[in-house]
Amino acid sequence: METLDALEDEREFSAREIEAKITAPDSTQKIIKTLKKHIDRFEEEYARFPKTLIFAVNDLPHTSHADEIVRTCKDVFGQGDDFVVKITGSKTVDRPLQKIRQFRNRPEPKIVVTVDMLSTGVDIPAIEFIVFLRMVKSRILWVQMLGRGTRRCDEIHKDKFTIVDCFDGSLIEYFKNATDFDVSLQKETVPISQIIERIYDNQDREYNVKVLIKRLRRIEKNMGSEARDQFSKYVSDGDLKTFTDNLKENLKKKFTDTMKLLKDKEFQDLLVNYKRPKKVFLRGYEVVDTVEDEVMFRKGGDYQKPEDYLKSFETFVKENPDKIKAIEILLNRPEGWNADVLEDLLKKLKMNDFDEKELQRAHKYANKKSLADIISIIKHAADFKVPILDAKERVGRALDVIAGKHDFSEDQLKWLSYIREHLTKNLAISKKDFEIMPVFERHGGLGKVKKVFSDKLDSLINEINTEIAA
Repeated sequence: METLDALEDEREFSAREIEAKITAPDSTQKIIKTLKKHIDRFEEEYARFPKTLIFAVNDLPHTSHADEIVRTCKDVFGQGDDFVVKITGSKTVDRPLQKIRQFRNRPEPKIVVTVDMLSTGVDIPAIEFIVFLRMVKSRILWVQMLGRGTRRCDEIHKDKFTIVDCFDGSLIEYFKNATDFDVSLQKETVPISQIIERIYDNQDREYNVKVLIKRLRRIEKNMGSEARDQFSKYVSDGDLKTFTDNLKENLKKKFTDTMKLLKDKEFQDLLVNYKRPKKVFLRGYEVVDTVEDEVMFRKGGDYQKPEDYLKSFETFVKENPDKIKAIEILLNRPEGWNADVLEDLLKKLKMNDFDEKELQRAHKYANKKSLADIISIIKHAADFKVPILDAKERVGRALDVIAGKHDFSEDQLKWLSYIREHLTKNLAISKKDFEIMPVFERHGGLGKVKKVFSDKLDSLINEINTEIAA
């Protein structure tokens, strides 16, 4: 068996041809009609319409797959405009957070179509159908998308959720070892009367007995007092749990009597149409509802939590000092730090999906440190003992050290304040900065600073950069 660690993080395949077929209007029509059949069976068994989340391929102007699915659902189900809505990051979606709250808390919408906005973090416990009308390459994204269905919902006695794989079960099959929960692949939901008939006819009896027991346990969990009264006509005290617990043994020892009850048409009808408890709707007048998204960061084709994203960055830093000059300078020889090195560092980090702003955002959530400077981020990744500073703290510390080593004049101290302002935004300084940066130009630029520091300007620049990187 393939373990989770052995399963590659991203599948290798071309999705263009597959997506072209799945997004064709004819395909959408057939898929939604088939989905309705499964939902109709669910309604017959549970007496409620399951909250359904459909993942579409895209939400692009003029060719939106999400819009096509919404239109088709309205046509096939025929339940009005509020019944199905689109929630994506598109500008065409008005107040998406309000729509998420409605999906979570209100009877409608019953179906939501998204692309990836609801793939992570958003908690909607009542979701019972997740429909994949888009391909998934990333193992981590697959787990996160399935996570929308794993939330407990005691209010509706939810004990499972259904995955509708519109790619002939290939997604479920490929990612079958990527989750800790059991995923059973079924092509069709078999009516309970047919399962009983198969047991009676000795068709794969052991398997069908297991299926029947699972169905009976779900029924027992959904029963209220009225249902127990109904079942008391057939089982002692209406205790379906005890009946189910003993079913396997009774089929071995009392097959004829047990099958006589199971084949009773009125009993079979009761198994489908028993009285469900009425839903209780509570209105919280002083409750403020919020939608809290789980913060995720994109790394390649994956989405990672802040801690995992920073862990990936830690590995990147530790593996690349010999390949990225700036990392080696920051870790081993700060005297080599300058504006060109900083520019090259930020460029190469971005090429590897480690944008400076994303790294700062990750530290904000993981380490409660807003606006961590890129030098601290690098050093902390290499050694957790190194404190995380913001740019203002780093620059202040560096210039305080330099000020303690020199006896600066009043004019020089003024220029050091201008340099401090520049460094807080840039974390490095070069001679050409005095020619082009407004903070220096308005005070006389390079010509003026040369007069103020005379022949010591070059050595001061080197000293500042070294202390910034220390």
